[in-house]
Amino acid sequence: MTSTTPVSDTTAPLRQIGALIRSTRQSKQLTQAQLAERVGTSQSAINRIEQGGQNLGLDLLTRIGSALESDIVTVGDQRRASHIRVHGGRQLSGTIEVRSSKNAAVALLCASLLNRGRTTLHGIARIVEVDRIIDVLRSLGVQVDWSEDGADVTIQVPERLDFDHLDEAAGRRTRSVLMFLGPLLGQHTRFALPYAGGCDLGTRTVEPHLIALRPFGLEVEATTGWYQATVAEDTGAELTVVLTERGDTVTENAIMAAAARRGVTTIRNASPNYMVQDLCFYLEKLGVGIEGIGTTTLRITGSGPLDADVDYWPSEDPIEAMSLLTAGIVTQSEITVTRVPIEFMEIELATLSEMGLRSSRSTEYAAENGRTRLVDVTVYPSELRAPIDKIHPMPFPGLNIDNLPFFTVIAATATGSTLIHDWVYEGRSIHLTDLTRLGANVRLRDPHRLDVEGPTRWSGAEVNCPPALRPAVAILLAMLAAKGTSVLRNVDIIARGYEQLQERLISLGADIETFKD
Repeated sequence: MTSTTPVSDTTAPLRQIGALIRSTRQSKQLTQAQLAERVGTSQSAINRIEQGGQNLGLDLLTRIGSALESDIVTVGDQRRASHIRVHGGRQLSGTIEVRSSKNAAVALLCASLLNRGRTTLHGIARIVEVDRIIDVLRSLGVQVDWSEDGADVTIQVPERLDFDHLDEAAGRRTRSVLMFLGPLLGQHTRFALPYAGGCDLGTRTVEPHLIALRPFGLEVEATTGWYQATVAEDTGAELTVVLTERGDTVTENAIMAAAARRGVTTIRNASPNYMVQDLCFYLEKLGVGIEGIGTTTLRITGSGPLDADVDYWPSEDPIEAMSLLTAGIVTQSEITVTRVPIEFMEIELATLSEMGLRSSRSTEYAAENGRTRLVDVTVYPSELRAPIDKIHPMPFPGLNIDNLPFFTVIAATATGSTLIHDWVYEGRSIHLTDLTRLGANVRLRDPHRLDVEGPTRWSGAEVNCPPALRPAVAILLAMLAAKGTSVLRNVDIIARGYEQLQERLISLGADIETFKD
């Protein structure tokens, strides 16, 4: 006789864990083979884990969590994890200021290695990514001091760096450690850096750096967990470097390598994005000659060792500006966002205008660096409509890649159907499907494309924070619009790119509380 008693699915938890591991791995652009190498197992084992077909012990889960740098697979005591509770559906009001660029801060900290004088960076974002770079610098013997108010940081580089005591753990926790390659190759013939935050040689995020730096004499050999770098002697001949990818950090690495050598270097297909311009403005203060700032062709004249006492103010962050504007847009609020770097927000604001957003802006004024153009932008409650064309990012001066997730939330508030095409990152779009938990109609076409149907009747829900910074913030902003109570769990990743975001949203009237289990 056949039993009709329901049989519990004991494999369901394994499938859920496997799905989380797979999405996190894909968001970090790792193959199964690369993750297997990090973890010390086989590709077939990783495949079985992701399919939910293999039992998982404590040791293996811990190693996977470490390799992916994600709380999504953390085991053990969870009481220390931070979560956010949002009582949404409230209009916001008031004025909020955009803070300095996190991406510029990281580049400037790395570039300070080129200077034998004192570098003081003013108004630096106090975020996790900045702290990790500073940890690496200090372990190399660099003196790094914060001002009493925590707003400025002073860097003094020693005559010789102490590679024997490099903080390996801090280096592995940040992808930005790759940006040490450019400044170091001009000063050292041999050095080693730890693998950068989940990346590996040959992957999309690393290989363009190596292609860009080989003309400067850099060769890198991958050993267990380390990049072993050797640098050929610089002949001083004029160089032309053609970047195969117009990436921001790739361009910055090539610029720093060019600044460290004597002679002229031409860089073609360079990114002219905001953090690249900040780096160039700083290097000019050190005496490096740079022609073509803001274009895709840079001509850099280096003079060898740099030794100057300089003060520099990095410009404001256009991604933070877009985040704050989105908070006002999705909550149907009137808010003013000040110190918006308009050169890097014009396409975003033009797209929003086409969707029906009502906004106004002040006359332009100069940032503290004297070069970046700023405005104050006020957004008003608006009836948005879906754009005629798809929304997709492009290298500057196009719509910023990091701003695309915010347009997914905005499109969900608009009437009609919007195609979001995230052609750069395979798998990032999957994290935005979590907006469906809050009532949005978001469908994944493929790893790069989303269909968004609006308008959305947002409602509160509990969501686990995705292991990707911008989608995580996009979900938080949607919770501001959702009636009722929402919970966003394991939100530590937000601190990597934003300083006190929750507290600043509260200043606009948001009802947010941070808690721990």
